[in-house]
Amino acid sequence: MAIDGVTLLFLLLPVAAATGWWAARQRYRKSDGAESSSRLSSHYLKGMNYLINEQPDKALEVFIYLAEVDNETIDTHLALGALFRRRGEVDRAIRIHQNIIARPTLSQAHRNTALFELAQDYLRAGVLDRAETLFAELQDQPVYSADALRCLVQIYEQEKDWSQAIVVARRLERVSGQPMQAVIAQYHCELAEVAMAEGGHRKAGDHLRRALIAHRGCVRASMLQGDLAREGGDYTSAARAYRRVLDQDMRYFSEVLDAARESFGRSGDFRGERAFLHEIALRLQRNGDAGPSRRGKLMEMTDSEEVSRHFRQYVQGNPDVDGIYEFLVALEDLGSAAGGDEGAALDAVRRGLGHVLSRTDHYRCQNCGFSGRQMHWQCPSCRTWGSVLPTRDRMAAAASSCRSALGGG
Repeated sequence: MAIDGVTLLFLLLPVAAATGWWAARQRYRKSDGAESSSRLSSHYLKGMNYLINEQPDKALEVFIYLAEVDNETIDTHLALGALFRRRGEVDRAIRIHQNIIARPTLSQAHRNTALFELAQDYLRAGVLDRAETLFAELQDQPVYSADALRCLVQIYEQEKDWSQAIVVARRLERVSGQPMQAVIAQYHCELAEVAMAEGGHRKAGDHLRRALIAHRGCVRASMLQGDLAREGGDYTSAARAYRRVLDQDMRYFSEVLDAARESFGRSGDFRGERAFLHEIALRLQRNGDAGPSRRGKLMEMTDSEEVSRHFRQYVQGNPDVDGIYEFLVALEDLGSAAGGDEGAALDAVRRGLGHVLSRTDHYRCQNCGFSGRQMHWQCPSCRTWGSVLPTRDRMAAAASSCRSALGGG
């Protein structure tokens, strides 16, 4: 049978108190402190009485007073504080860890441990300035350096202090050997977007160049370079930047297709646009994703009976909303929808499905499964950078558009 947090708390509090009481009693016994030992026993019984009567706040006060913190009992106190934090009772965790740090007899190693636990308490409570101060102090301690730096990066991300995040991420990479260049590139992109919003195009361009120096495969930097060039009317450079995305990560082609085609068109490079579309089709074919789409096959059909036959086969397999909608559109295009009430009902179904599909999520995190209708470069759920990708449906729609532009249906 699993022990929940509350049960564990009730078990751990007396243990903490008993350990401290026993240690204190041994010291008093050696100094013939019989009266003091008796006073300790009464406090212990008082604390147990609070606990039995479900008054954990008062019990905690007594046990913290009773269980003197020293190098022999600190592990119990640290475990108790961590338990409170996991249960969401951060105020209690903070009080315990502050009480530990206030003891001048602790070793430096134990003090660093308590400081790290207290910093995590503040981080959990959202008191970022205090957490930052403590983690900054611990970043020079070999045992906690890497963990403290990771927490500092987390804090600077929450505060959107991207410049400081870059500094700390670089140090984290040196200390831990953990690759951080891809994340640093994202920080530069964040700074570039801020500069673009403020009209600082030159500053934005500088950050985007730094992003690509840090990580040549940064799709976001290339997309932003394309957007920046388009805003400045340099459509040739914009098309070149969008074209680079195909080499960096083909899975994002759907995100640049329309902007790239517009840039090619405005620059008058129609041959370049066709070469761009051919390149997409070729790469999809190599990846095994370029076969004619279901929509493309339906568009090739000229007989409504043939469409109906394929639809009956389709619904016997593993149908989805997208597929049903495509068959209804194909029937409407062929002018085969039934007349009267039946035709109106089919049309209503088609429009209803179209409305549902317009609300379908187009992006999904490959790390945690979060999905949404907007692109996020940092997953809102698991906070991982670069893990959100277009869904297969969104890429399939873009591939279909590409084939249509090439005249392939």
